[in-house]
Amino acid sequence: MKINKYKWLLLLLAGVFVGCNSDDDNGPVIEESVVITSGTADFSNFVSVGNTLTAGYTDGALFLAGQKNSLPNILAQQFALAGGGEFKQPLMSDNLGGLLLGGNVIPSIENRLFFNDTVPARLPGIPTTEITTILTGPFNNMGVPGAKSFHLLAEGYGNAAGVMIGKANPYFVRFANSPNTTIIADAVGQQPTFFSLWIGNNDVLSYAISGGVGVNQTDNTDPSTYGSNDITNAGVFENVYKGIVATLVATGADGILANIPNVLKIPYFTTVPFKPLSPANPDFGPQIPTLNATFSGLNQVFTALGVPERSIVFSTTEASAVVISDESLTNYSAQIKGALMQGGLDEGTATVFGLLYGQARQATAADLLVLSSSSILGKLNTAAFDMLVGFGVPPETAGLLAINGITYPLEDKWVLLPSEQQDVITATNAFNQIIKDVAADKELAFVDVNAILDQVATTGVSFDEYSLNAKLVFGGAFGLDGIHPTARGYAYLANKFMEAINAKYGSNLPAVKARDYNTLYPASL
Repeated sequence: MKINKYKWLLLLLAGVFVGCNSDDDNGPVIEESVVITSGTADFSNFVSVGNTLTAGYTDGALFLAGQKNSLPNILAQQFALAGGGEFKQPLMSDNLGGLLLGGNVIPSIENRLFFNDTVPARLPGIPTTEITTILTGPFNNMGVPGAKSFHLLAEGYGNAAGVMIGKANPYFVRFANSPNTTIIADAVGQQPTFFSLWIGNNDVLSYAISGGVGVNQTDNTDPSTYGSNDITNAGVFENVYKGIVATLVATGADGILANIPNVLKIPYFTTVPFKPLSPANPDFGPQIPTLNATFSGLNQVFTALGVPERSIVFSTTEASAVVISDESLTNYSAQIKGALMQGGLDEGTATVFGLLYGQARQATAADLLVLSSSSILGKLNTAAFDMLVGFGVPPETAGLLAINGITYPLEDKWVLLPSEQQDVITATNAFNQIIKDVAADKELAFVDVNAILDQVATTGVSFDEYSLNAKLVFGGAFGLDGIHPTARGYAYLANKFMEAINAKYGSNLPAVKARDYNTLYPASL
């Protein structure tokens, strides 16, 4: 059984009104001359510290055009109106976004996404950005994609020798002052007069986008032992964050701190519906009676075990939920095997059913399917097929039992369960309280990005003549990776940063205009 390529994006776009940029106007608007001042702040040497959100990462990559529209670069352009100086960024060599190490493509760093009129797709081509070609700094934009809070203090994080073993960051390798320096040391070494710090997102995000495959490190205070998808311990985050801010303000600089968004509301988790299986699909609909008959015996076992809610039933009249694996459920593999054998099923088949469905159920609205799951739904899981054949299941039968989300429960990496979502929310709230408290203690400006992006996701917002919401592709706020803002999204956030700066330091930095920032980058730049 085979399901056609899942057309989640086409469904998403149905009925969406796409606003186009308009260059039409009635000539320049004549305004009274306004003197732009910095208030009590000094913008002459602005340094921005953070991760992907600071670097200008969008559409699944860091590339030249995206960097030019980075949030801190937008801020720096406005700071220049009030005494701000040059803002230097470690620019990529091209608009592809991939990286080379010794002339070889780093597989984990992909080229950027573009919209090919149907779905987001990766740009083909060999990147030209070689990480061993060290750039001449210092650089005001100290945003390092992938960095977590404790990475800002990690010696050797910019050492090329550690890239392939996961001990160093290829982006930081390009512009670290020395192989053994730290991000924060290079930032403070510039003696900033004003700084921004937006860090902590990756301390939660990596766990979330992995479908909760990592570990919530509530009891482990040694970040050197963490996996790449783990949630940072709140105590570790607090110590690290306070230390970073203390180091930055020790230079006498003023600055602004930003909290982290609730990542569960970004398009990466809200685009793929939990009920994507339509009976109108000619490759799925005709199979529904056979599927329901196949699962009927299993459903009787679930009812006998007192868990009828685990029953797997596909509707012939409306879209059905995918089948998922839920490790939080009691594992009834042995009971399923025994009951099916008593019902006359052979031991081999009964064993396979127990293995596949011992912790299975259909998804509910409380489950969040990650954006990347759209590429595998309804398709043959070759690893599962090989496993079943290895168990002695005939290839034809193995093929029927290895269809992702239909007969083969979606693995943990494709779904963020309610319990995993709670881990994310708890950590986000803890980190944000720490950030807010530090901002108050050090008398720094504070911007509540969490509340700002919550409004974008919940009701949408107006930005000049445009509207922004959290829909993928045409919502305007988020790029094609479903995680990072568009150029216009960064511009909107930059205005919010400046509102907070103006309120705290008495400056009157003017807002930037939405029309000057795009939402989609073309394939050719």
